[in-house]
Amino acid sequence: MIKNIFVAGMDDFHLAQLLSLKKAAAYRFHSLISYEKIKCGETFPVRDFIQQAKKIVEEFSGSVDAIVGFWDFPVSTLLPYVRTFACLDGPDLISVLKCEHKYWSRLLQAEVVPELIPQFSQIDPFSRHALKECPLKYPFWLKPVKSVLSHLGFHVRNDKEFAACLHIIRQKIHRYAEPFNFILDLADLTDDIRKIDGHHCIVEEIISHGRQCTLEGYVHNGTVQVYGVIDSIREGIHESCFSRYQYPSTLPSDVQRRMIDATIKVVEHVRYDNAPFNIEFYWDENTDSIHLLEINTRISKSHCPLFKMVDGEYHHDVMIDVALGNTPDFPYRKGEFVTAAKFMLRKFSHGKVYGIPGPKDIEEVQLLFPGTEVIINVNSGMHLSELKDQDSYSFEICDLYMGAGSHEELIDNYHTALSMLPFHIEQNGIIS
Repeated sequence: MIKNIFVAGMDDFHLAQLLSLKKAAAYRFHSLISYEKIKCGETFPVRDFIQQAKKIVEEFSGSVDAIVGFWDFPVSTLLPYVRTFACLDGPDLISVLKCEHKYWSRLLQAEVVPELIPQFSQIDPFSRHALKECPLKYPFWLKPVKSVLSHLGFHVRNDKEFAACLHIIRQKIHRYAEPFNFILDLADLTDDIRKIDGHHCIVEEIISHGRQCTLEGYVHNGTVQVYGVIDSIREGIHESCFSRYQYPSTLPSDVQRRMIDATIKVVEHVRYDNAPFNIEFYWDENTDSIHLLEINTRISKSHCPLFKMVDGEYHHDVMIDVALGNTPDFPYRKGEFVTAAKFMLRKFSHGKVYGIPGPKDIEEVQLLFPGTEVIINVNSGMHLSELKDQDSYSFEICDLYMGAGSHEELIDNYHTALSMLPFHIEQNGIIS
């Protein structure tokens, strides 16, 4: 019997992945809301999304078998509430907020894995005394309790930088704070958590030493499983910008095991169930210590092609199986490549785009390196500052998904591909 799968944030790129799943013949995919509408506007239309989703679900003539999404905020945060319209199983809103609210999540993590958690505190960026009220010593990270892709996240070293960062946050935090507060109002929260709303920030001790990775997993009927570990390679002035995600991880197996053990403790503690997740860690090779960064209540869309290339299937497969109440049976190392990566080409200063690679350029790269996907994030004539939801130190202008037979081959292929993709961007009066 065909299962009706409703997707929040449908777009052509990921729909093609969904339709190529080995089980796709058993599914019929429906758009609950488009990617352009839920993610690309000046605001996140959370109220409209809820109303639209409720109408679609209630008026659908067939069975609503699953509601899924692979985008971050507001999709991942709203899915538990939207699923209630169809009486579908999945994590409740409280358990999702325990992961998505950065300050609340830290409080709960510290209850079960305190040795992996940095010193942290919440602050009100609008307070006249925010500088004096911060209990942490410099340097530290400052970021809103809700944002994505390190948006409005700053490495702060002194009072002057703190004041400058607070000024920027006060101007821009509303983009996430207002819709997040709307979602918080849907949940039955305690007063101490409710008062730390989306207009607040968290400050944290620096833990970004050594190597970063992400564990992809799911919970099914209370059992936590991790099925993949991906390395996150960083660059930039504070090594806070991702240059690539590479799968499989090359971290030592015992380090991965310690991370998995910590993951199980945290996920069980917040009572998150019957849904996928990913969780990020750092490993400091010098001290052999690990630190937990954050939990995300979704699969990572960026990792989907990597699993396809190495394991033989997009991990949308896991997301759908769990949403349907099935135990995932995900393949292992049955893909065409030994290793794969998502490369993120970045610029580190403002500029204007004068030219981008054309369809022929992309086709030549794909002919030379079969399986490669090239996603251009900019258009000719635009300023890099027009890109939405970027981190505080860079602009992500292009993404390349590539597979290879070895790490060395992968890096060589990437540099060759870059030389075939002409970007012309003016920065500081120079077009390069």
